[in-house]
Amino acid sequence: MQSGLGRNVTPRTLIVIPTYNEREGVAAIVQAVRASVPDASILIVDDASPDGTGDVADTLAAGDAQVRVKHRAGKEGLGPAYIDAFSQALDEGWQRIVQMDADFSHDPNDIPRLLAGLDSGADLVIGSRYVKEGGTVNWGWRRRLVSRGGSFYARTILGVPIRDLTGGFKAWKADTLRTVSLADVGAKGYGFQIEMTYRALGSGARVVEIPIRFVDRRVGQSKMSGTIFAEALTIVWRLRLGTKAGTKR
Repeated sequence: MQSGLGRNVTPRTLIVIPTYNEREGVAAIVQAVRASVPDASILIVDDASPDGTGDVADTLAAGDAQVRVKHRAGKEGLGPAYIDAFSQALDEGWQRIVQMDADFSHDPNDIPRLLAGLDSGADLVIGSRYVKEGGTVNWGWRRRLVSRGGSFYARTILGVPIRDLTGGFKAWKADTLRTVSLADVGAKGYGFQIEMTYRALGSGARVVEIPIRFVDRRVGQSKMSGTIFAEALTIVWRLRLGTKAGTKR
């Protein structure tokens, strides 16, 4: 980005990291992100983790002006946490917003590559497990089958070319998030990732996938549940048919 005087100015970038019971690893992920993108700021969004993650995050923020914490009243799901954070980011004027997990399944060293995709003209960049040179590490065959099958199921029903619709490592231009109509997003679990990408495509955004290696979480426990899985399966039909939880056409 160029200023009026022709100098190079780094766009204001916010890294959004939702947490729930991530006390063991939150300091390490913050340190790694700060090292990877030192000019960016971090917003930790904690859903009142009973293990004290929010307290650890507050300590990190007290020692680093580029780290902040958003405390939410309770566990409402991944979608509402991101919507809350995205709305705040837009109100505050951030130009690029990155979303990622707190458990090192998303490599902080990949963040510059996602941001470079935005700088090259994309409106949304997805760190994709299912394009050439992408993949997963330490997954059993059942998990690989469910994940790949879910992405194939979603893109087939929705009729979109994106290969990793359930991926949660993304970089957004702020203007793209503004077109998504955050108030209408209904998914709460991993279906949120499908819905957000589908809405971005529906708004005419240029969506690009870049390869990442998704590593099974180093710390903490998986948030996947039967309810979350069922939502991801049904959200695609709501989106396709334009019902309440999906894109209204």
